[in-house]
Amino acid sequence: MKKILIIQTASIGDVILVTPLLEKLHAFYPEARLDILIKRGNESLFEGHPFLHKVYIWDKKQRKYRNWYSILAQVQNEKYDLLVNVQRFFSMSLFAVFSKARQTVGFSKSPLSLFFTKRFPHHIGKRKGVFMHEVERNLSLIQYLTDSSSLSPRLYPTVAQYAKVSHLKTRQYICIAPASLWFTKQFPKEKWIEWVNRLDSDLYVYYLGGNADIALCNEIIEQTRVRNSLNLSGKLSLLESAALMRDAVMNFVNDSSPMHLASSVNAKTTAIFCSTVPEFGFGPLSDESIIVQINENLKCRPCGLHGYKQCPQKHFKCALSIRTDEIAVV
Repeated sequence: MKKILIIQTASIGDVILVTPLLEKLHAFYPEARLDILIKRGNESLFEGHPFLHKVYIWDKKQRKYRNWYSILAQVQNEKYDLLVNVQRFFSMSLFAVFSKARQTVGFSKSPLSLFFTKRFPHHIGKRKGVFMHEVERNLSLIQYLTDSSSLSPRLYPTVAQYAKVSHLKTRQYICIAPASLWFTKQFPKEKWIEWVNRLDSDLYVYYLGGNADIALCNEIIEQTRVRNSLNLSGKLSLLESAALMRDAVMNFVNDSSPMHLASSVNAKTTAIFCSTVPEFGFGPLSDESIIVQINENLKCRPCGLHGYKQCPQKHFKCALSIRTDEIAVV
């Protein structure tokens, strides 16, 4: 096995959850060249990664299909020994089929998986009485080449990235990532405000997120009394955020990409689940992880695998009924 390509062109969290494949393939095939195909916007996750040789970047927003063909031509020229397609969309199934890789492996749910060399089930929920994490589902694709052991996600912030946030670590601090791409996955702003106001006013609190989250974090800061609050949304790269999260007293996140970012550096994590449930297999994997969710059974929960832009039932009880005194105060 000399050349291996992994494909995952979904969101940040999904990409982080394929990193155990890199770890295991490197362990079993240390001389193999490992490459990955991801969508534009996620490439900074792999800056300075010690095992990766090449990162293919698919720009989906501009000239989407021209870029797809261009990358396919490059991959065909490489003649990979193994292509592992973690993505379950038609575009990447078609890509795998025409990749000219000697072996193509993917999930049976993928369109065109009939034409893969090997295909495996993707179970959401219990399998043989046990709930599977997405990491375990991903690793099942290469079990026939490696073993059945599980691994946690792992990213590699550089020395320079740790140095950039080192001045923020002179006092004990927590990190809060209050936003989510999906409304029903996001702990409501008023709940974050209520909870933050229960914190020690002298605690250092760092808010994390992207450019789109700056306004939300500012609103929370303006309506809370913690003096040492700093909005870092849009100011840190993904790996710089991970470097900061690693040494936090605790990281408070939604069921979203910052949760997986924390797992990738084994950072202490408190994850708040609203419309989704940990049993889907996307929960935190850090050694010290706490899950907070509603205590009562709601017939409408979970309402979906990935969340919605608004509550389908219009009441959003799965989030609004979570008591802030159930979230541990540092």
